[in-house]
Parts: sequence; C-alpha cells; structure tokens
Amino acid sequence: AASCGAAAGPAMAEHRRGWRSARVAPYLAGHSRRRDLSARASDQYVFDPDNSSILVAGGGGVGIMVTRMLKDMGAWVWMLQRNDDRRSEIESMMAIVINGDARNDEDIERVFDEIDDLDAVVSTIGGSPADPSSDGMGNIKLIEAAAAKGVKRFVLVTSIGTGDSKDAPPAQVYDVLKPVLLEKEKAEERLKELSDKMEFVIVRPGGLKSEPKTDNGVLTKDTSVCGPIHREDVASLVCKCLFSPNSANQVYSAVDKEQTQAAASYETVEL
Repeated sequence: AASCGAAAGPAMAEHRRGWRSARVAPYLAGHSRRRDLSARASDQYVFDPDNSSILVAGGGGVGIMVTRMLKDMGAWVWMLQRNDDRRSEIESMMAIVINGDARNDEDIERVFDEIDDLDAVVSTIGGSPADPSSDGMGNIKLIEAAAAKGVKRFVLVTSIGTGDSKDAPPAQVYDVLKPVLLEKEKAEERLKELSDKMEFVIVRPGGLKSEPKTDNGVLTKDTSVCGPIHREDVASLVCKCLFSPNSANQVYSAVDKEQTQAAASYETVEL
C-alpha cells in the first residue's frame, strides 16, 4: 500500500496530465479531446476515457476484464484487492493494486486518500449467501466514500433478481441467492439516494458464464428479463455505461440476447 501511495501522489498526477495514449485513438476518432481534467466531456463521453482515473473494486473475473479494457482505452486504473493473489496479473496490465477490504473504514479512507483526481468508481464487489456483507456493507462504504470524494460517476454491478427484478429469476434460484440479493438491493438504494452528489449506473447481469465473449450482450430496462451472459460481455457493457452520457442514473439488466428466458420480446438499450 505504501508503494501505491507514492505512485499515486502528486508526481504521478502531474505525469499523467501530459500523457496521451495512442491506443485510445479508435475509441475517440472524430471527437475532440481536452487536456483539462475538469472539462473532458464530449457528446459521446461523460469524460474522456484517455487519461481518466478509475477505481475498480472487486477481484473477480468481471473486475479484471473491466480493468484490462479501461487500460486499453488509456485510463489510469487502480484495483482494490483484498489480497495479492492477482497482483502480478493486474500489474502486468500497468494497473495499480491497492490492498484493502471495502468493509473496513480505515482501508476505504486510505484508498481514497491515495488517488488524486478520481473520475469514477466501478464496483464488482460481491460475497456469498453464507456471507453477503460485501454486497451490502462493503459496497455502501465504497459508495459513500466516493460521493464524499467528489467522484463523478459510480457504476455498481449487482445481479438480476435484485430490487424490482426480484421476479425475473426462477423462484428456486432466488431463494438460494436471497441473502446476497437483499444486500445488493441495500447498496443499490444507497447509491440512488446519493444521486444528487454523484451520477450512478446500476448493471444487473444474469448468470455469469466464463467462456469467451459472444458480443451478444445487451442492456435492457425490462425487469422481467432473465438469462445468462458471459463475463467478458458484461465487462464491455460496464465500460459503455461508465462513459456514456445516456446512462446517467439508469438501472439496466444485462443478458445475452441469444440466451434469454423471456417469453415475449423486450426492448434493448443502445449506448
């Protein structure tokens, strides 16, 4: 953590202000970019992905994939990790590891103190039915700290079955996941309560699959839709939500359009 603090201090902040990544060019073709970090919005983006500062919380597959995509877009990415199990993988992407537990007040305070000019937070934090405290308490502490820090946007990845999508999954699936889903709902509600201070996007994926992406992942506001989706497709949708001006303060379900369990057609959202 000490080395992260040194790397994330004023010297790094100054360095990144002058650094531009050629890798982001395909994403920004035809759009002007401003170097002023306080004014990097465009018609396509809430803020310019290139040179933005993003905290990704959560050590699972979706979080790692989001980090890789953000790095390819030229962003500066910090990853909040409970342990060092994936440190080498994360650092090989030139992302920065900060060790800590989102449920711990001191850890959260230290994380936000170490990052200058933080634009956004993406949380994929989750627990298990046996211990869902990360889904609720962990995410809520992260949300409240981000709002206090002045973060522009918070993307929270929860699950179909949360909140008003309770009836979407089969009853037996909901019953198994109920402890987790109820905690995720608490986090969603707290995030909505702070929308006057920080924009939010909530992404609720269906059942996660580990196979390579299909590029069939879609977003919908239809709370009755249920179905699986590949982790890499979720990560792609999360990155779109992170930067799109049209996703502000929206709640989406995310599914593979070829694998949904909806009997009727449903509308998808294009960002």
